[in-house]
Amino acid sequence: MSRVRDGRLGVGVIGGGRVGTVVGAALRGAGHAFIGITAASDSDRLDALLPGVDVLPADEVARRAELVVVAVPHDILPDVVAGLADVGAWQPGQLVMHVDAAYGYGVLEPALRSGAIPLAVHPAISFTGTSIDLRQLAQGYAAVTAPAPVLPIAQALAVELGCEPVVIAEADRPAYAEAIATATQFSRSIVQQAAGLLAGVGVANPGGYLSALVRSTVDQALAESTPAGPDALPPDATIDG
Repeated sequence: MSRVRDGRLGVGVIGGGRVGTVVGAALRGAGHAFIGITAASDSDRLDALLPGVDVLPADEVARRAELVVVAVPHDILPDVVAGLADVGAWQPGQLVMHVDAAYGYGVLEPALRSGAIPLAVHPAISFTGTSIDLRQLAQGYAAVTAPAPVLPIAQALAVELGCEPVVIAEADRPAYAEAIATATQFSRSIVQQAAGLLAGVGVANPGGYLSALVRSTVDQALAESTPAGPDALPPDATIDG
């Protein structure tokens, strides 16, 4: 593994899509050294968010980095982790962090058996793969799940992404993922349905027409979901994002 003498970590990313490039850019912006990323699905995005980075095979990223961020699609995450274990890519003492909502740290068991430290950190935003996401991270939360002795590391990495960490137990990750899926998929479906109806009655810009209505309605719903108590929002408060 590459070592960074100033106390920062050498970060590598496996998964060059929207999430991986943004998470990598956030960690780079927090002062960590960037070791490399696997081939990106969009070279323009990579150049914009992580200019000048080395593009490396996944096994090289795992062998070189002190912190490996695994940001691959949900369905292939277990196979990627296991496959890298099979070729001896995971290193003792390195941090291995995935960003999937549904898995806890158990999916990283093959890396753990090689001596790596497993962390699950899911930033709760909808990624666009642009610099907008970096601002959204600064307003958002992240679900963190890790073995108790290293939970503070996962929390610290969430903070370095710009998020407020919220601890989710390993056994609760499926329920957490269902909540995230419900919020994103249902919201998108309803907005698209409403926009289609408006377009059908001649509204030229249905998305723009709905913008203020949807945002204000969501803000109100979020405020109403905040528990009463000393941390509750005042009646006239709004919630960004």
